[in-house]
Amino acid sequence: MRTALLQSSGQLGSVDANLAALDEAAGRAAAADAGLLVAPELFLTGYAIGDDIGRLAEPVDGESAEAVAGLAARHGVAVAYGYPEREGDLVFNSVQLIGPDGVRLANYRKTHLFGGFERDSFTPGEQAVVQAELGGVRVGLMICYDVEFPENVRAHALAGTDLLVVPTAQMHPFQFVAESLVPVRAFENQLYVAYVNRVGPEGEFEFVGLSTLVGPDGVARARAGRADELVLGDVDPDFLSSSREHNPYLRDRRPGLYESLV
Repeated sequence: MRTALLQSSGQLGSVDANLAALDEAAGRAAAADAGLLVAPELFLTGYAIGDDIGRLAEPVDGESAEAVAGLAARHGVAVAYGYPEREGDLVFNSVQLIGPDGVRLANYRKTHLFGGFERDSFTPGEQAVVQAELGGVRVGLMICYDVEFPENVRAHALAGTDLLVVPTAQMHPFQFVAESLVPVRAFENQLYVAYVNRVGPEGEFEFVGLSTLVGPDGVARARAGRADELVLGDVDPDFLSSSREHNPYLRDRRPGLYESLV
């Protein structure tokens, strides 16, 4: 499955402008025969939205979800996008996956909140593994800081995730996560990881780009630089199956020794 990574910070505070950017990117992704387009963390609103979170947050099936469903169906490409999700009085940092027919497939709420801004603004999610089937590939969802916890990614590996989709807002000086940690996570868990970042200055933050699609051999299939960019890479189920057959990590685990971790 060809996967398109949309590295962009969009337009801060303008959902309409960001939906338009997502529509344009979906068109380019579809023209390149991609089956999935992934946008960054909180792409629909911007990350540094501060007190506007309350105004911009929407329910999982809100107007923006309907708009994304429409553009996904129009272009025939699945879309994973980050947004602030409202449920009653609670707001979550979420990613939703919509299929190429416009059907909502899965919604994940970030479980590990990073820094004072996120902890003051969002409620942490409570479900570690959220998955959906897409074109014969089992897609798992995660957001940014979550991938830095090895237990989180291992839970996906044990649940059979083939492609771990990770919208992110990785900022300076933590670029080593994209450069070094993500490839290790892919290799040690024998799955593909699509890590899709924001880029450039935004409020008090400076996002480093470097979005990547990494295979189960730890090798990048696609790697963006530090500017707005749409990059493409392929998720190959046959290669994944072969890699899992030859890499013994999951088979050689001894869970009884790790009880102290939980």
